[in-house]
Amino acid sequence: MTAISHHWRFFRSGGFDQVRIDTPADLAALHTLDQKLWAALACPVQGLEFDARTLEYIDADKDGRIRAPELLNAVDWALSVLNDPAVLFSGEDLPLSALNDSEAGRHLAASARRLLVNIGLPDAAQISVLDTDDLAAVFPPEKPNGDGFVPATMTDDEALKAAIADIIACMGAETDRSNEPAVSEEKINGFFIQAETFAAWHQRAGKEAALQPFGAATEEAIAALSGLREKIDDFFNRVRMAEFDPRAGALMNGEEAELVRLAALDMANSAQTAGLPLANIAPGRDLPLVDGINPAWIDALTRFREKVVLPLLGEKTSLSAKDWNGIAEKCAPYFTWLGEKPVLGIDALEPARIEWLVANDVREQLLALVAQDKAVAAEAEGLLDVDKLVRFQKNLVMLLNNFISFREFYTRRDKAIFQAGTLFIDGKSADLTVRVNDLGRHSAMAAASGSYLVYCECTRRGSAEKMLIVAAITAGDAGNLMLGRNGIFYDRKGVDWDAHVVKLIEHSISVREAFWTPYRRIGKMISGQMQKMAASRDKAIEEKSASSVTASATHVENAPAAAVAAAAAPAPAAAAVPPFDIARFAGIFAAIGLAVGAIGTALAAIAAGFLSLLWWQMPLALLGVVLLISGPSMVLAWFKLRKRNLAPMLDANGWAVNTRAGINIAFGTALTQLAELPKGAERALADPYAEKQHHWVWWLLLMLIVAAAAWGYTRGHFGV
Repeated sequence: MTAISHHWRFFRSGGFDQVRIDTPADLAALHTLDQKLWAALACPVQGLEFDARTLEYIDADKDGRIRAPELLNAVDWALSVLNDPAVLFSGEDLPLSALNDSEAGRHLAASARRLLVNIGLPDAAQISVLDTDDLAAVFPPEKPNGDGFVPATMTDDEALKAAIADIIACMGAETDRSNEPAVSEEKINGFFIQAETFAAWHQRAGKEAALQPFGAATEEAIAALSGLREKIDDFFNRVRMAEFDPRAGALMNGEEAELVRLAALDMANSAQTAGLPLANIAPGRDLPLVDGINPAWIDALTRFREKVVLPLLGEKTSLSAKDWNGIAEKCAPYFTWLGEKPVLGIDALEPARIEWLVANDVREQLLALVAQDKAVAAEAEGLLDVDKLVRFQKNLVMLLNNFISFREFYTRRDKAIFQAGTLFIDGKSADLTVRVNDLGRHSAMAAASGSYLVYCECTRRGSAEKMLIVAAITAGDAGNLMLGRNGIFYDRKGVDWDAHVVKLIEHSISVREAFWTPYRRIGKMISGQMQKMAASRDKAIEEKSASSVTASATHVENAPAAAVAAAAAPAPAAAAVPPFDIARFAGIFAAIGLAVGAIGTALAAIAAGFLSLLWWQMPLALLGVVLLISGPSMVLAWFKLRKRNLAPMLDANGWAVNTRAGINIAFGTALTQLAELPKGAERALADPYAEKQHHWVWWLLLMLIVAAAAWGYTRGHFGV
């Protein structure tokens, strides 16, 4: 009954009927409007020139797309809390008196007053997007806001602030509604699970005697030992090889070539010898700890002797293989424990810091802050609903007129939400410009639009930000558009970008361009042929000249030998000169004369036929010739231009356009503006650098036309 009783109004543009949404009654009846009459059924959230937070509120399932049911739900919600839905068409501030007396309306009114108090406007009777735009003012970071995220500013406890900073450093940050970095319950629990695991592992070192072979100095001793373990093992293995085979003794000390190389170096840097053994290798030798040490390892062995050898073995100047095995066995439990260290994301923190966090109930205190924040979730959601309503009041009808119909686009009152800005290039400005995410995917689908498309990469000097756009050229001609051309792109905020053409999809642009296309092709063909002929002739002359020079040089070089040979050899018989074939010569000239005669006869017939026309028929004949040449191209372009379609350009960006949104010739002319001189501007036609005109050619042509006209007149061709 509602569908039948509501009086819908449509306007026709772009080749299809589009609904007008002008009244609250239209909004209330949207459920009854057949979706086959909608211009679009879905659109992406990203890449639109539209308020992002409004789109986020409408996108209930957070899939990055606005669908028809979600849009209808947004309209229904807005109508359900307003007693005066006409405010949705005003675009002004939302009066609190516009909220109805339903439970949801009263809750929104209370939340709006609380929000106005938060931002310092307790006596205001209306609220706007400007009042809610800064979420940090709506949700002060030092107060709970119901999102379950806890920023450091929410507590005065310095220990808890430091703990939040540690969790963010190790686990990453969440973003609170106040736009502050924060931690969530999930991050807190994940951090402390790792912290407890690490603490349990680390505390074993203080409880098991085997893990403290050097007592309180264990960590220093292990640090001194760790850097030398492999090198000491290498020394004693080389000694064993020297014992196994005396021939290996010299080889175990390093190749002679390596020593020669080192001898040529500047030995001020002892690290050059780090690859050689710790000391000289000999069968049965102990590792010296004081003298005869590789210079690169003196400091490390000195620390090893002080921190490890002296505490375990007493005063020693060398270390036997048995002593080394005893040290390794003594420290083996520690290294085994060290190898069992859990791989965690909190390694950046000191062990003592981790154990303190675990031991002081920091986890429970942070989770209490999360619970405190969640306790005001209902109140905070009310503040968000206020923000949602004021954004719907400003933007919802605009979105409907860019979704259910393309009213903004076709009426040209304002740019549509999919229009990214204006591209200026090659003496044109293109308003149908759309952002592109994937060049390959977009161009493959957008080619079906039938429009001449120019893809540009936009950059700004001094900024790493880039943007890819596509502009439809819908008027004028292709001109000098080509890959690599540069232009300027102005986005919807008026910011200018350097635009560089990276791809072209060529289609007909206008009927005017189609008129001149055949002549341009003929001119291009003639020019190309003439250039080929000139290049061929130039190459032939070059080859002939090179051949002559080579022959001359060879002749000069071989002249003495040739002279001797000529003197010794008998004179050759004179070559026989073929007789002159007059019949063949006459045949060639006859053929040439026949061809010239045929061409002349054809031209004469054309001229006679043209001159046989009455004077008023001659312009019509010339017009007919022009139409014969340009007509097919113009007709073909006219049909193609009538098929230009906006839908593929938008569908390639994730839209679901529900109709064929045409761009006819008249509308295309409005979308692309051509360069024109301002009205009333003065124009000096004298160009000091213009090419010189050969006026005698035009005078000769005029004389020929006058002579032909006189000849035709004397023979009565211009008579009635």
